[in-house]
Parts: sequence; C-alpha cells; structure tokens
Amino acid sequence: MIVVKKAEYVASAVKYEQYPVDGLPEIAMAGRSNVGKSSLINSFLGRRNLARTGNTPGKTQTLNFYRVNDAWFLVDLPGYGYAKVAKTVNAQWGPMMENYLKKREPLRAVIQIVDIRHAPSVEDIEMQQWLRTMEVPTMVVATKVDKISRGQLPKHLKVIANALEIPDVSLILPFSAQTGVGKKELNEAIEEILGLDLEGTEKV
Repeated sequence: MIVVKKAEYVASAVKYEQYPVDGLPEIAMAGRSNVGKSSLINSFLGRRNLARTGNTPGKTQTLNFYRVNDAWFLVDLPGYGYAKVAKTVNAQWGPMMENYLKKREPLRAVIQIVDIRHAPSVEDIEMQQWLRTMEVPTMVVATKVDKISRGQLPKHLKVIANALEIPDVSLILPFSAQTGVGKKELNEAIEEILGLDLEGTEKV
C-alpha cells in the first residue's frame, strides 16, 4: 500500500499554462458539489484540512494540484452541477475540464465520486459518458456509506451501477471518510493505477 509520508498543495489552475510541469503521474477526483470529495481527499492523504471542505457547495472552482510523496499528483477537479454557482463559472467549467481531460498527458485515471444515498444526477451520468467518450480510465467511488445501513448497501450500489451503465456493482467502491471504510481498497486501486511500490515511488 501507498504510505503517504508527504502531501502538499502545489497549485490552483484554470489554464493549461498554470498546470505543474513536473511530469509526475496524476489521478484526478471528479464529483458533484457537496458529494464529499474534499473529505475523501483529506481522509485518503491523512491530512485534516489539506483540501478545503465547507458548507457552501461549489467552492472548488479551480483545478487544485496536491503532490504526494514527491512521486505523483492528486488533482481535485472543480465540483459540477451546483445551481447557485454563478453562470459565468458554470460556463468556464466545461472548457476548463475538457482542456485538462483531453490534453493532460500525465493523467492516468479519473475517480468519479458519487453520493451513495442518492441516484446519480444528470450531471453524474453526463460526466461518466464524457469520460468514456474521451477514453479516460475511470473508477467510481460511492461516498457517505456510513449514512446508510449495511443491508441497504446492495440496493444503492445497484441503482448507481444501472444509472452509470456499470456492468458489475463490484466495480463501484463504497467509501466513508468518517469510518475509513474503503480507504484500504482505494489506496490499493490508486497504487495499481500508478504502478507504485510501497514507498510511493514508481516501479521500474
């Protein structure tokens, strides 16, 4: 497993020219505003307030780059689908995301985050289809598992799988930032995607 010894905020970007130029591999996190993305990032990295969480959905309006173990970047993509975000920001979101997802060479995969309590929104479905169209490897993580009973889990996973056209519910990773459920599995999945050894450095 990846042991996170160092995690630091490096840059916020809206333009391609503002992206880091280290050439390190990247995994991006995408999700609807208020889906628990920042909490997942903080939980995974073992840092309480590295990614900003707040009660106001839609606060993340830039691509935020976090360098992990000086070996790879975790990229927090702007939250999508929050109605109260200014129209000008929503208008910028599409081109900004397309620019990153289409052109970013170090990008290895996108982790799409959904709230397990709710059926995927129109924006969630569009995002999944968009990532497929652009042939970006994608993994779906369903957060806030601690908010439902264990007996309800299969039903909720099936709803998500059907909406996002995922062939097998086992491909969706249940996760809770509060209890740590799914953290080990997410760590292992990211390690496999990046091809990293236990120290978080790239395998030869």
